[in-house]
Amino acid sequence: MPLIGYARVSTEDQTPLPQSQALKSAGCAEIHEEQASGGNRARPVLARVLERVAKGDTLVVVRIDRLARSLSHLLEVIERLEAKGAFFRSIQDPIDTASPQGKFTLQVLGAAAEFERALIRERTKAGLASARTKGRVGGNPGLRARDPGAQRKVRLARQDGYMERLNETAQDWVPHVRRLRPDMAWEDVLRIINGPLPEARRWTQSRLLRAVNAYVRDGFLAETVLGRAGRRETDDRLPAIVAGIKGADPDITLQAICDRLEAMRERTPRGRTSWQPSSVKMLLERAKRLGIL
Repeated sequence: MPLIGYARVSTEDQTPLPQSQALKSAGCAEIHEEQASGGNRARPVLARVLERVAKGDTLVVVRIDRLARSLSHLLEVIERLEAKGAFFRSIQDPIDTASPQGKFTLQVLGAAAEFERALIRERTKAGLASARTKGRVGGNPGLRARDPGAQRKVRLARQDGYMERLNETAQDWVPHVRRLRPDMAWEDVLRIINGPLPEARRWTQSRLLRAVNAYVRDGFLAETVLGRAGRRETDDRLPAIVAGIKGADPDITLQAICDRLEAMRERTPRGRTSWQPSSVKMLLERAKRLGIL
């Protein structure tokens, strides 16, 4: 069972060496290091690791806080690993999703997260009910009076909440957008993003464009990603799509690319729905000749 280590430090003056040594001692032959804030979910190294992890692999960290600073983020990462048939292990915490005890611990954490959300909902309902019995109207008085200052605060709060939700999904789409735009049309970028995602987490083009515009506005993505895609010859479209899938995961197999193309409902150059590795290999070679890959 391949063990893949992930080590993270928050600042440049910190060193990931102690974590890497502990991961190596735990049996990790492959170790990825990253310098990034734990509160930032859009970490390129972590995104690549989660994209490349395969069935039977185990992602290993020294402590849970090296991977995630919130329970929701931790559960989201583990859910992505489980969707690929992979596992998660923390050396210093009692979590190993390959073991019954580790799975039980994870279930307890998930139940605790759901209980916390339920408590928040109940407190909100109770507060609103209490306010109504005292004759108070719910909502912001400043908004009811159309006060510009109050309206601005609400807009900023909503924007902060939106960006927080975007950060939770950034690893699904930011690396693809950064790598493929503006060379590839949005509809093809969208198909590549949605290919490995479960249906409940797939994006629409309007939602993706809104997210990209928000990240460009805040400086997380270069403005060039919003540029107009150049007109591509019809014969170049399939090589570009295959190159996009390969570029996201250099170690992906030809058969896995076939599976991804079939999930995207992309037809072969001859119009068939079933893909063969030989067809993918031919398109990859063409992509190299065109300078796409």
